[in-house]
Amino acid sequence: MATVLGGRTAKAVEKAFGYRTVGEFLEHAPRRYAERGALTALDSLAIGESVTIVAEVVDVRERTMRQRRGSILEAKIGDGKGLLTLTFFNQGWRTKDLVVGARGIFAGKVGDYRGARQLAHPDYELFDADDPRATADPESDEAIRFSRQPIPIYPATASLSSWQIAKAMAVVLDTLPDIADPIPSWVRTRMDLVPFRRALELLHRPEKVADFKRAQDALRYREAFVLQTALVQRRIAARATASTPRTAAPGGVLERFDAMLPFTLTDDQQSVGAEIAHDLAGSWPMHRLVQGEVGSGKTLVAIRAMLTVAESGGQSALIAPTEVLAAQHLRSIVKFLGPDLAAELRPVILTGSQSTDERRRALLAAASGGSRLVVGTHALLGDRVDFAELGLVVVDEQHRFGVEQREALRTKGQTPPHVLVLTATPIPRTVAMTVFGDLDVSTIAGMPSGRAGVETHAVGLAEHPGWESRIWTRMAEELATGRQAFVVCPAIDDAHAEDDGEPVPDDADDAPKRAPATVLATAERMRTMPVLQGRRIEVLHGRMSGDEKDRVMTAFAAGDVDVLVATTVIEVGVDVPNASMMAILDADRFGVSQLHQLRGRIGRGQWAGVCLLVTTAEVETPSRERVDAVAASDDGFELARVDLELRREGDVLGERQSGGRSSLNLLRVVRDADLIMDAREEAERLLERDPSLQDQAELRDALARRLDESDAAFLGKN
Repeated sequence: MATVLGGRTAKAVEKAFGYRTVGEFLEHAPRRYAERGALTALDSLAIGESVTIVAEVVDVRERTMRQRRGSILEAKIGDGKGLLTLTFFNQGWRTKDLVVGARGIFAGKVGDYRGARQLAHPDYELFDADDPRATADPESDEAIRFSRQPIPIYPATASLSSWQIAKAMAVVLDTLPDIADPIPSWVRTRMDLVPFRRALELLHRPEKVADFKRAQDALRYREAFVLQTALVQRRIAARATASTPRTAAPGGVLERFDAMLPFTLTDDQQSVGAEIAHDLAGSWPMHRLVQGEVGSGKTLVAIRAMLTVAESGGQSALIAPTEVLAAQHLRSIVKFLGPDLAAELRPVILTGSQSTDERRRALLAAASGGSRLVVGTHALLGDRVDFAELGLVVVDEQHRFGVEQREALRTKGQTPPHVLVLTATPIPRTVAMTVFGDLDVSTIAGMPSGRAGVETHAVGLAEHPGWESRIWTRMAEELATGRQAFVVCPAIDDAHAEDDGEPVPDDADDAPKRAPATVLATAERMRTMPVLQGRRIEVLHGRMSGDEKDRVMTAFAAGDVDVLVATTVIEVGVDVPNASMMAILDADRFGVSQLHQLRGRIGRGQWAGVCLLVTTAEVETPSRERVDAVAASDDGFELARVDLELRREGDVLGERQSGGRSSLNLLRVVRDADLIMDAREEAERLLERDPSLQDQAELRDALARRLDESDAAFLGKN
């Protein structure tokens, strides 16, 4: 890149974004476009109008804000007919550009502040001294043409502004030769897509709005097509790997287990079970994702798969993200199996907090094959953990468990084991197809009968501060009927703002300013409330030892504790049918799927649940939108779509999968669902005809560039 942009600019770009090549830089797409509108004279501005002005800076001042931390930069501009104030919050660095005498084009929406017209955070471009526009008549053809061009607004940094990026991009485009397009010509024709080189030009230097829209269409399809081709290739490669077929025999363990069940499997459980049985009997390893609401019966489906493997002498490893959940799984498995099958299959647990003797016995049971069902946490990944014949890996809660960790467990089998991934975070089909490209997806949509469900309410303390006392009165009413309750807080204490590594959602514009509610302080406060006097209140959080957590959970499950004040350690797997109420404090600090998961802990028995999402977030802020979305719907699949629309998708390749900056550039898996489906079908058709892409050199090259070694390795592991 240095040969094109010069060393100084290339270094600045690399420092800001990590780009080292022209190709990477060209993919730095504008995050939006400002439509300038017609050039406007300062003496004819209307409030609320989007305007573009050619003017000169006549005064610049920076002052400290009185009511809140930070500063305001105010620059007055004039065009000889009137004056206008430009306002920037906490952007004092702009004084380097906005100096008295500087001339440029300024675009934004006209606002009113104390009777004076202003533009808050406008887009602008300052003219160089030798730029003919610096002295041109605002009504000249050049100025008018410029006013009609959309302004690309790039993701920028304090040291590299959007305007500087646009200038560097223009230099690159001026020297860019024609580039081969990885999308086959017949696909381009069918989809009416502009060629790759033209799309880059229209993306970064559009003359009109329609230009950048055509560019985005072409580049989105290219992104989807290259990614789907890579994922389909991995799927083909996975099916070329041999695995041990596993089938259930008449009169065997699985049939005996099914005969003991005191209820009938739901239709979805039966159909998903049939899909898993078909996969296990195949000659290549199963890679299946089972998604379903909290409490839909995924664990039962997994146990039946583990029993199928056990019949042929194989072992299954079930790995959970927390010790609380691992222990819960072991209890569920033992309860489901009954005394005879449990004695025969000897389920054991392996966690990091076990005593030396307990750990040694569990390791021996796994290595000797004495235990057919091994449940554990990340401790199962240790070098000292061996299996006699690992036939199935079950991963619970995919979104809480990294790819590298999952791979470490999978390589413990002599032949590649079958892999079953469970998630209670519903995933729209295109998301599953994009993130888990070589996993088949099964869905358990129905819920077991006899569940009363949950009523959810947003308790907005910003507009109704008096409602707080009603939360505790309502809880006392619920406890008086013999029920139990959860209170969830985002932090353990003032020094531990997060628990178990859960990220607080990042809302730059409306991040909560006050300290979050904490488990320890909330429990203490509740114990002093007259309305809860005499109630047994306990805490549960990630800094407690495994034994302490088990003691508290066992007491809660037995009804010896009335209220459990906890962090998100109860998000998954905690099953207490008598718990009918949950109050989530500072609910705006949690993500949509997390709130939905937490809510799934109540209403699991015959009594209807009530969930109160307590928030101080203002109405119409992103934080409040999340809370209101969960209160408005109990459909996990609908909420998954809302969640993805409210935040950027995680990196669909590599280890950043669970969050952070998206590796998807223009593609969005919810919005572009139809396009992704089309690209998937085209990729499948192409690879069926040309498995090694012998006739598609451009696509082969694009795949090599798109998937660096770590990403390619990730695809092989997923």
